[in-house]
Amino acid sequence: MALDIQLAENDIKSFQTPMEAEMDKSIKHFEGELIKIRTGRAHTSLVENIEVAAYGAAPMALKGLSVLAAPDARLITIQPWDVSIIPDIERAIGNAGIGITPRNDGRIIRLQLPEISTDRREELVKVLGKKLEECKVSLRNTRKDFNNLIRDAKKDKTISENFHNRLEDVLQKITDKFVAKADELAQKKKKELTTI
Repeated sequence: MALDIQLAENDIKSFQTPMEAEMDKSIKHFEGELIKIRTGRAHTSLVENIEVAAYGAAPMALKGLSVLAAPDARLITIQPWDVSIIPDIERAIGNAGIGITPRNDGRIIRLQLPEISTDRREELVKVLGKKLEECKVSLRNTRKDFNNLIRDAKKDKTISENFHNRLEDVLQKITDKFVAKADELAQKKKKELTTI
């Protein structure tokens, strides 16, 4: 990634702000990945962004076509504003590959989440570990890009040795903060996965 940032002596903000924005993208992506790891607890985020092709128009997110709810730990209900699109919604859920068969009574679609076996929980914890590592690699790559930026600025003498050292400290602190955030998110998800 080419960074288009001009470093100026003693201007930490122009370095820190874009770096935090880049690292935040990695965290947001990781959060999105965590939502996809099903814990056995019903949550509308499991289905809200499923694209539904209805009315012959461009696909829309399910949350824009219906009222979503999780009335108990293993049930998600979908109440479309227009019952004529129930078949379209069911088709979209089937195509989304979430492994749940929708049932409807003509007005409301119900998704009953199955119990998760111990083996499946262990598998999901491994998937979680892999996703966490991908997030950390992304954070380290961002760190490397910004480290190269300050190294080159020092080499070109656009910043002093002293300011270079300050930026390296800032770089490490920000990296540590985001890695800790990723670990915290993963720990929370692992607890959800292992709690029956």
